[in-house]
Amino acid sequence: MTAPTGSGAETAAGGPAASPGDGVAGPQSGVPAGLDPASTETPPVEVVVVTGLSGAGKNSAGRVMEDLGWYVVDNLPPALLLPMVELGARGDVRRFAAVVDVRSRAFSSDLQEAIRVLRGAGHRPRVVYVHARDEVLVRRYESNRREHPLQGSGRLIDGITAERELLTGIAGEADLWVDTSDTNVHQLRATLENAFAREGRTPPLTATVLSFGFKYGLPLDADLVVDARFLPNPHWLPELRPHTGQDPDVRDYVLGQEDAGPFLDRYTDVLRLLVPGYRREGKRYLTLAVGCTGGKHRSVAIAEEFARRLRAEGIDAVARHRDLGRE
Repeated sequence: MTAPTGSGAETAAGGPAASPGDGVAGPQSGVPAGLDPASTETPPVEVVVVTGLSGAGKNSAGRVMEDLGWYVVDNLPPALLLPMVELGARGDVRRFAAVVDVRSRAFSSDLQEAIRVLRGAGHRPRVVYVHARDEVLVRRYESNRREHPLQGSGRLIDGITAERELLTGIAGEADLWVDTSDTNVHQLRATLENAFAREGRTPPLTATVLSFGFKYGLPLDADLVVDARFLPNPHWLPELRPHTGQDPDVRDYVLGQEDAGPFLDRYTDVLRLLVPGYRREGKRYLTLAVGCTGGKHRSVAIAEEFARRLRAEGIDAVARHRDLGRE
């Protein structure tokens, strides 16, 4: 079986589009060897649905999932999700990912219903929503000289706006948001590896602590935002200015401030309060964003420390630095 391919602008950070031969991908190919057409047994399958805005990087995300050992189908209509999952479940597919694109005006409700049906059948679907800012999407489409699938006879921005509205429902139900506005393909890979490269084991909660600079805008995929600008700025010390919050001298300066310790202690207590609630509600991914002016000194040091403290609490946490190197 070969699924139809996606739109040409569908890359993260302006990367190349999927080739026409990329319809079905994964470590297995064809019909699973163990398939018994007469069998009605369908053991639970881990299912990841990758969806989101055209041009934001869904196909790139799908290729990462393939590299991580998932059986990936590109551009699968929502109505075929359950049949494909059950087909794989009757063979040897236990980790199935589908890249789902806009197909009709009923796309969002169709996909939401398909996910509910999967859950009702005993499978474990998760939704990854890939998005980017409007100006980034416009730039990517213009560089690829392609039309947006919902553009029609209107402007490119009209198609992007229409798609955002169409995806409102599924975006609100997504388990993981991935903002590729300021992300290259290597950072996209790191994000998905942190969430899914676990040999089939799904941890109760995975945390990403993301440093950023307020002057470059708030991260759209943050669940919690912390402002580190109350601490003295190492930028104004000539001996520290060239360094970053990952360097020991800057880290020691930031964490050695009188208010830094109490702030970290109290916010760690807040996280201890929130995490059990997130787990009870089935939340599997948490993004804690830590900001300073430029995302180079204070936010980086604080983000690294928060990640260390979360790991000490038994949470799988990683620090990422969105704006490091932009100055």
